[in-house]
Amino acid sequence: MKIGTVSISYSRKFNLGNYESIELGCSLWAQVEEEEDADGVVQFLYYQAKAAVKEAAMPVIKANEFQISKAKSQRKATTDEGVAEIDNF
Repeated sequence: MKIGTVSISYSRKFNLGNYESIELGCSLWAQVEEEEDADGVVQFLYYQAKAAVKEAAMPVIKANEFQISKAKSQRKATTDEGVAEIDNF
């Protein structure tokens, strides 16, 4: 019986638009007693790290989507007002 440590690191960069991005990452470690268990543990850690990054990213992405849609609606409103002013010229 051999005790060893396995680790996994997962990171992802998200484009937020306007030349902004955010990179989130997660590293997990586990001790295994049998080498045969290592592959399963690595796969489990990978999915856990991926889920943790996704969970951490969701509030940032949702807030960014709100800001993008808000900017688009403001831009459209400004454009529509400009057209109305030209029509009333």
